Amino acid sequence: MIRFGPAGIPLSCKGRTLRDGISDIHNVGLSAMELQFIKVNPLVREPLEEELGRRPREIPGSLIVEVGPPPRGSELSDPRMLSEPLTRRSRVTLLTWFLAKEHSDLTQGRLLAQSLDVRLTLHAPYYVDLVSSPAARERTLHQYQWASTLAAGLGSRAVVGHLGFYGPGNREEAYQRLAGDVRLLRRWMEGLGRADLLFAVEPSGHPEIFGTREEILRLSREIKGVRPVLHLAHLAARERKRFEDRAELQALFEEFVEASHGELYLNFSGVEFHNPGDFRLTPIKRGMVHFDAVAELLADRDYDATVISSSPLLEHDAMYMKLLYERALAKRFAKRHPAPPPSGTPRPAGPEAGAPPKPKPAPPKRAAPRRPVKPPAPRARPPPARKGSARPPRPAAPQRPRPKAKSHGRSH
Repeated sequence: MIRFGPAGIPLSCKGRTLRDGISDIHNVGLSAMELQFIKVNPLVREPLEEELGRRPREIPGSLIVEVGPPPRGSELSDPRMLSEPLTRRSRVTLLTWFLAKEHSDLTQGRLLAQSLDVRLTLHAPYYVDLVSSPAARERTLHQYQWASTLAAGLGSRAVVGHLGFYGPGNREEAYQRLAGDVRLLRRWMEGLGRADLLFAVEPSGHPEIFGTREEILRLSREIKGVRPVLHLAHLAARERKRFEDRAELQALFEEFVEASHGELYLNFSGVEFHNPGDFRLTPIKRGMVHFDAVAELLADRDYDATVISSSPLLEHDAMYMKLLYERALAKRFAKRHPAPPPSGTPRPAGPEAGAPPKPKPAPPKRAAPRRPVKPPAPRARPPPARKGSARPPRPAAPQRPRPKAKSHGRSH
């Protein structure tokens, strides 16, 4: 199956709540949405008296995403504490998120998305930094923890995000350092009880940020539960390519599908780039990379795919991409299943199969119907003669002479 959806609540959605966004996605004919967990406003405090002895997910009016302190010798808190009753030694972290105020909102959004067949994913905060300082690294790890907790409550398929700057040293040292942090986050996500929750790493269009094509493919092959995101606009800006060659684009698709174990998570938008490291996302019709070739490849696919519109037009460009895909699918069907000839046209057979069909003889003309002949009018009889009057005699007909028999000189 292929799904289309926007990266965020639709622009046409009147209500900005989670349930309104999911309903609008379904009403416009889309079936996917990437929720944006961008602004993070955490609050760390001790449990209140009325919260003691209750589980964090059952407390109304509070969106608790982490319970500490972390175990001794560990950098991250224990995810199983989210399912245990709170004690006086607990330290809770709450979030203020405009899409949900408590865990029951997440549950209602999950059930609504399942009933409407809308697949949800969650994008973690964009600004992440794992290398500049220990405080920045701790803050980034916590943000990914909180995003994973929200994604698990929403029934999300994956947590999407970047890995930040390379930091000091060469690229191989930076890769090993960031891969270690990804393994640490994956172990923490497994403790949430969602074995199918994935960590999707997105490429970057900036050369100083981690995320080349080779790096994210290598990361997904080496670490279990990590999937690559084919963000075509970011790769085009990073590699300075427009991906107009179908063979090159098909090879790129095959690499990401193989690394994703038969699935594809595609993020698309228009892009304009001029100088190295300088680019901006635009609506699809104004970008340098066109979706027509992508739609043709999707029409020939034999795998599942999710296409997310990250352009400024969100759901409008998502519906436009779906329209281009349906056109490519109709062309493919018409090419493989040509229309049969009309029933009245004779089909050539035998040695004359290549010859043009003979013209059909014209039907014989019908004779005009005869008009009925009127019978002759009866002759008027002369009036009878009166008594005493003599009828004049008829004149005798002249007799014609008989022709003499010709003689041929023979005796009779």
